[in-house]
Amino acid sequence: MQTFPLLLLLPLSLFLLSNLLVPITSNSEGDALYALRRSVKDPNNVLQSWDPTLVDPCTWFHVTCDSANHVTRLDLGNAKLSGNLVPELGNLEHLQYLELYMNELVGSIPKEIGRLKSLISLDLYHNNLTGSIPSSLKNLHNLNFLFKNNPRLEGPELMGFVRYENGGTC
Repeated sequence: MQTFPLLLLLPLSLFLLSNLLVPITSNSEGDALYALRRSVKDPNNVLQSWDPTLVDPCTWFHVTCDSANHVTRLDLGNAKLSGNLVPELGNLEHLQYLELYMNELVGSIPKEIGRLKSLISLDLYHNNLTGSIPSSLKNLHNLNFLFKNNPRLEGPELMGFVRYENGGTC
């Protein structure tokens, strides 16, 4: 009769053990945003809510998602961030607005930004970015505005593809 209680404990033990062995799922969009968080200094703690243990970045401040919980907007303008943009931003395939104006970002614009087919606005106004504007941005047919005003950014010309901050088409 003592084996009966042990037999009842066996399924419970297996259930509890299986829950411990389930891998933690990740979210490629959350991973991309967290890569950005790791690459920048954030003196005002605007990225404080960006917790990598939360699989859903839609709960993070300055991140907007659509009804399917895809990241569509990143609003980090005037956040006093300094550091580099990361190639992982190219994994935000539903991103429409990337607002990074009035920061202290340095380095180049990652060519992977050219994978953001839904991107409408790329606002990099008043940063310290250098190098060439990636030619991959020509693939962004929805891109209407590229606000750059970074004097050390140069070509390639994106004639007919993008309107710059002065309102003219380049």
